[in-house]
Amino acid sequence: MSLIKWEPFDEFDRLFRDFSSLPALRSQQGFDLAVDVYEDGGNLVAEMNLPGIDVEHIDVEVEDNYLRIAGRREEVQEKKEKSHYAREIRRGSFERMVALPDAVEREKVEAEYADGVLKVTMPKRAGESGGKVKVQVKK
Repeated sequence: MSLIKWEPFDEFDRLFRDFSSLPALRSQQGFDLAVDVYEDGGNLVAEMNLPGIDVEHIDVEVEDNYLRIAGRREEVQEKKEKSHYAREIRRGSFERMVALPDAVEREKVEAEYADGVLKVTMPKRAGESGGKVKVQVKK
């Protein structure tokens, strides 16, 4: 029988790494920050639902082996006469960092926003990826 050394700090790292993936916590943050990441041909593709957000308020960056998607949903000025029965649509800023499984060609990353869905296409690259690039989001 072999013994496995227990590393307590590894458990803390795993807990914090998985923290943002809990659905209950995402809804408290005000946005559904779920991201689908998949491989399509020679590309990594990330898709995120961002309904009701102006494309000018979406920020996409690739740094090292991470994809960062951030933005904000503007506060709507409402009439004081309204009586709300429920207010569940959140306003404000959001940010999501996604670890990429492979290195990508940072200079060739493209982002497109249509019908409330942000789609980021990242050509895979052989070898290590380093540095940072800001991606222009097309509508």
